Amino acid sequence: MIRTTKKNPVDMIFSVVTGAASFTVIIFIVAILYELVHQSGPAIERFGIWKFLSSTDWNPVTESFGALTNIYGTVLTTFLSLLMAIPVAIGIAVFVTEISPNVMKGPIGIAIELLAAIPSIIYGMWGLFTLSPIMSTYIEPFLKNIFAGVPVVGILFQGTPMGIDILTASIILSIMIIPFTASISRDSFNLTPAVVKESAYALGATKWEVVRDVVIPYSKLGVFGGIVLSLGRALGETMAVAFVLGNNHRITTSLFDAAATITVTLANEFAEADTDIYLSSLFYLALVLFVMSFITLAAAKFFLLKAERKYSR
Repeated sequence: MIRTTKKNPVDMIFSVVTGAASFTVIIFIVAILYELVHQSGPAIERFGIWKFLSSTDWNPVTESFGALTNIYGTVLTTFLSLLMAIPVAIGIAVFVTEISPNVMKGPIGIAIELLAAIPSIIYGMWGLFTLSPIMSTYIEPFLKNIFAGVPVVGILFQGTPMGIDILTASIILSIMIIPFTASISRDSFNLTPAVVKESAYALGATKWEVVRDVVIPYSKLGVFGGIVLSLGRALGETMAVAFVLGNNHRITTSLFDAAATITVTLANEFAEADTDIYLSSLFYLALVLFVMSFITLAAAKFFLLKAERKYSR
């Protein structure tokens, strides 16, 4: 005899509510994508895809628009900020979990969370009025004197240090994303079984060897997840970067030059778009950023799942 069990009405309601909440996220994404594509229609029809992505023109007067300079600025500032933030964030996580006395772990953890809670516009104001003068007066001239004569590398430090440039924007951005990688890496390190670390110490491993050969390999997926979260934040940051980057629509090799990112261009020029094609081009830029973020995060998720399957074997 087969017994049939009736589902509890509360469980059914719970399943429907949670399922609806999950599908709401998909609906929002599709709605945003539809609106971006719809508003970008005139620009897509006029400039096409390849021409818009490869053109360095951004001239509202002649109504000639291209996204390459904005894509270049976005990718460069994001890459530099990750390059500076990741070592610092992982160092913070290692110190908090493996080296710091217990009395310091709480205050440092609170400081990390507070750093993540500061609004981006405050970072921008601090960067403009405090960091930018320091960069133009001390740090950038120092870097220029050291690297100006070095082959290849010297190209990055040409020009006049002004403090409103790619380097300053990247530093501000790196400070903003450090808490995300640091906090997630710290939590991942704490999940490393104590017996595994104690076994390594019993075999004569030093603290550095335990961190390098036990803690980081065991927690690498969590660390990678924190880096991906920081990458998403860096790609979409607007106000802090807008204060210290300038709005220069050209491709430059010097870190002392102003540049433009997609988000900064949207923030600075959206209210000034006085023609339909200008406004449509800005929506087209937003669509490009949406696709860039989606592809980047999807690729990161793919490699994360691939590494997770390999690690679980």
